[in-house]
Amino acid sequence: MYEHVKKLFDLGADGYDWQRRSLIPDFDQFYGMAVSLIRPERAAPSILDLGAGTGLLTSFVAAACPQAKLTLIDFSEKMLDQARKRFERHPAEVRFITGDYAEREFPETYDYVVSSLSIHHLEHADKQKLFKKIYRMIRPGGAFINADQAAGETPFFEAFNLREWEREVAATGLPPELIEASKERRKQDRNATVSDQLRWLREAGFADADSVYKRLGFAVFYAPKAK
Repeated sequence: MYEHVKKLFDLGADGYDWQRRSLIPDFDQFYGMAVSLIRPERAAPSILDLGAGTGLLTSFVAAACPQAKLTLIDFSEKMLDQARKRFERHPAEVRFITGDYAEREFPETYDYVVSSLSIHHLEHADKQKLFKKIYRMIRPGGAFINADQAAGETPFFEAFNLREWEREVAATGLPPELIEASKERRKQDRNATVSDQLRWLREAGFADADSVYKRLGFAVFYAPKAK
């Protein structure tokens, strides 16, 4: 399944960023909330982006924290090629890792672990394992921030979210073939409800975890690690 997802994102690497603005309701609020939660106590925090893709989320983070030391991991080399171009002039250290973050062991620790629209591809058991690994990777006082998709809490709201998403995307004027390609990618999604994900985060060790933003099937999860 993951190999099929990789192929889909390889094919869409070149146009991925500009399509996101049409495919994500309230794009600015969604990403803006995630970035606003990064409030480092030092000027050069260490930040890991899981499933970084073209580096879109990390680019917003870098604008807010220009001295941040960035690590981006993704299993699509074509996506990371776009990210490398994006960060050619970043003043601080930037590392790129091609690989599967769900399988990789990270010996380093980070002030922040972030992710956007990636973890929902994992099976639920793999999400739970990943959250435990993330907790171990984060330094005391840091946080995990995940801007991602979420399933509706009931079948009614799952259908409602999808129907409203399709209506809003169609209204953007995005070409029908690109909308259909997005729907094809969504067939590979393994979305979990907000309530399940919050429970898994708490089970992983995060005493505090909440969804600080939610609209339709998109949510921003914030899980700080106690000092």
